[in-house]
Amino acid sequence: MAKTYGVGIMGAGNISAAYLRLAPLFKNLEVRGVADVLPGAAQKRANEFNVKAHTPDELLKNSEIDVIVNLTVPAAHYKVTTDILSAGKHAYSEKPFVLSVEEGKAIKKQATERKLKVGSAPDTFLGGAHQQARAIIDSGKLGKIASGTMHVLSRGMEHWHPNPDFFFQVGGGPILDLGPYYITDLISLVGPIKRVTAFTGMARVEREVTAEGPFKGTFIKVGTPTTIHAVLEFANGAIITLGASWDVSSHGHHNIELYGTEGTVYVPDPNFFNGDVTITDRAGVKEVVTPWDHPFGKANQDLDKPNPRANYRNAGLSDMMDSLETGKTARCDIDVALHAIDVMTSILKAGETGQVITLSTTCERPAALGIDEARALLR
Repeated sequence: MAKTYGVGIMGAGNISAAYLRLAPLFKNLEVRGVADVLPGAAQKRANEFNVKAHTPDELLKNSEIDVIVNLTVPAAHYKVTTDILSAGKHAYSEKPFVLSVEEGKAIKKQATERKLKVGSAPDTFLGGAHQQARAIIDSGKLGKIASGTMHVLSRGMEHWHPNPDFFFQVGGGPILDLGPYYITDLISLVGPIKRVTAFTGMARVEREVTAEGPFKGTFIKVGTPTTIHAVLEFANGAIITLGASWDVSSHGHHNIELYGTEGTVYVPDPNFFNGDVTITDRAGVKEVVTPWDHPFGKANQDLDKPNPRANYRNAGLSDMMDSLETGKTARCDIDVALHAIDVMTSILKAGETGQVITLSTTCERPAALGIDEARALLR
């Protein structure tokens, strides 16, 4: 019988609700506390999900907690994760898990010395649709993936988020906020990246908050690029272009398209666990693939809507804790997260300097997550 690990949630903001709601799906996880620098926020979440509210210090000292999920703002991720490790607990962070390669390497060193695990979101690449695309690529049906495109384009966060300021500061922007979903998916589908270059800019230096809430009608000063066009060269020779922007009102690009020597695969939005996978043959004839019976592809929210979503947040955390038992490398392991950070920060640096930057890190492709392996993580 799998061991059950005590989970603590550090940070009671918007995303904490998803972690608290979905953790009970996984048989080796049990949330035992939630903390926030704002006691009222922690208490609200604790009441909502019937767990204990803590101060951050109390959560770090709680002997019933084996792993702490770091859901603080990106600028605090490094400090909070080092505090978690110093407390002798495993750490799992929301993305981006740090804001520099140097911070990531320091965390890896500390974790190695203390024999502790560190992992990071996103884990959406473990979703049924993305793992099916991975299986198709690995089968050789598409030949060698030689090139591709990926696009993450929208109007920005100020139209729906009640307090969007941090999205537009250093540590935010479409690359560090949404890029982890895309970059991590590509690492899983294609492999590690070797070199990058980019151009970056911003359409506006101020953004008006139009979402309902206390900041509606106020203006945000933009402190990070909001439009990025990058080129990524992969270790296997593939060349993929990335367009990421919060300055786009409408577009017609697919999320991810990967072009093989024998066909193409259209990969759905890596923000989500499910979606349609479409492939073509060498002649370009399209075929929408019948979804396989992967548990992380089954819709479990918005079931009343035309396109219900599959949401299995905590899958990466559950897999990381399972790796303590199996000895296998966790799929959301620190090396994957660190390589993604290297890619994204190098893209931003290339945009500032005009350089072609050779990355200082690499990683193995995360192991594929098959149907039976995914099912084994669920209750």
